[in-house]
Amino acid sequence: MSAELAQFLDLGGYAWKPVASAADVTAAAPSEGWTGAIIRLDSGTVDGGGGTDAAWAVARALRENASATLGVLMLVRGNALDELTMRDELFDDFCLDPFHPRELEARLAHLAAASSGPSTEIITYESLRINLDTYEAVVDERPLDLTYMEYELLRFLASQPGRVFTREALLNQVWGYEYYGGARTVDVHVRRLRAKLGEENANLIQTVRSVGYRLGTYRWR
Repeated sequence: MSAELAQFLDLGGYAWKPVASAADVTAAAPSEGWTGAIIRLDSGTVDGGGGTDAAWAVARALRENASATLGVLMLVRGNALDELTMRDELFDDFCLDPFHPRELEARLAHLAAASSGPSTEIITYESLRINLDTYEAVVDERPLDLTYMEYELLRFLASQPGRVFTREALLNQVWGYEYYGGARTVDVHVRRLRAKLGEENANLIQTVRSVGYRLGTYRWR
């Protein structure tokens, strides 16, 4: 392994192990399994030696023995880029070697994010849960049958619990500046939301007299 790569990994706080051959992919694997790999294509492995055939053997071994979320990054010199052709299934990304630390860090961060799988954004307030990916909302584990604008109004209020919004602000933020409906539009949607939340949860959306509406109660810090 090059001193530059070892220093980069140490300074970045990465826990790493050198692998000398395809056989070591299994023999040297940590108890929790490999979570990622950097393979130097010019030297064959992360600790040097073996040539490009050994490097691809390591890549194949990782694909066969590691979890599906493993990210494999190839470090390759410019004159060896042709080696990547027709081998897309064996690696997820590559970085030119010699590498720039910031570029390598960015590529590793991208691999880590991709390997973790898609994340689901959920807003939670007491018994209310709103899934931002699926446009679904539940209260007390009961799905709410909402129109698009009812969902958008509920989502907006729940994203800033305790904050009071005037009717005009809600019209601008939820319906948009080009919407010409009056403040009564907000009142109607709030009334419908409260009905769908049910008697036990209708008070999640509170009226602030002479001002507007808020969801929940502001918590002083």
